[in-house]
Amino acid sequence: MSRPTPVTTGRYAPPAPVRELTATSADGAPVHVEVHGPEGAPAVVLAHGWTCSTAFWAAQIRELAADHRVIAYDQRGHGRTPASPACSTDALADDLEAVLTATLAPGERAVIAGHSMGGMTVMAASGRPAFREHAAAVLLCSTGSTRLVPESTVLPLRPGRVRTWITGHILGSRAPLGPVTPAARRILKYATMGPASAPEMVEACARIVHACPRTVRHAWSHVLASLDLDAGVRELRVPAEIVAGTADRLTPPVHARALAAALPDCRGLTELPGVGHMTPVEAPDLVTTRIRDLVTAHVRAQQPAVPAEESA
Repeated sequence: MSRPTPVTTGRYAPPAPVRELTATSADGAPVHVEVHGPEGAPAVVLAHGWTCSTAFWAAQIRELAADHRVIAYDQRGHGRTPASPACSTDALADDLEAVLTATLAPGERAVIAGHSMGGMTVMAASGRPAFREHAAAVLLCSTGSTRLVPESTVLPLRPGRVRTWITGHILGSRAPLGPVTPAARRILKYATMGPASAPEMVEACARIVHACPRTVRHAWSHVLASLDLDAGVRELRVPAEIVAGTADRLTPPVHARALAAALPDCRGLTELPGVGHMTPVEAPDLVTTRIRDLVTAHVRAQQPAVPAEESA
């Protein structure tokens, strides 16, 4: 069976990049990278989550690329980046370092936004040299650093060993998702999105998630189930903002609150009533605004002023 294509219409359709390139990770693995917007503009780097791809950031790319250089990449096995037997938080950090090194000039700083596993990528890379050289500030969307399976509320059961065991088996299932059917949309909406999510949002997310190979989904589920990035959170010393949905069943707000308490420089936590796990799709304008504000405060402010005679 052919993989679904993550294409929809309107603001959720992935825009065409200005250019594409392949970054080479520490173990030689290729990473697919897309660059949008004008060269020389303030840089934004987008890291998507588990079972997603660069298409997940379509709304942010469309808005930001007018006056930002937006760099989006596919995690291992997702989108156009080939699968790799190396599935670990170290591999996530290696890949982000490779993207930063391949797309940013020495010393150039960017806002890095990560959703779900993309946020975990940021935590995993927080102590890496390339991250410290290039990260001006970060936005963490719908993410957590540990206890992902025990805290998940996908199953309407009381917390405890039984819920954790069943949840782990569901999230780590090898079963194919199949075509995007009405039933598949309902299941995905329940598990990952808020109850008021518009049909076009659900459709966009369903096409992206169903395009992820089941072997990749299964492999990375084990990494998430055993996740422990608390040390990485403490090393994340750049200004950070957090966005979370109150209806998120995969990473409930307890994770966002724990991050806010542990981050060395947390600049704010925004909890969105009724929004689920897919915050960049469910609340695209707010997420885009948070990225813009971080760029204004921490990237544009660091750029040297152009002398009057040069700007004339």
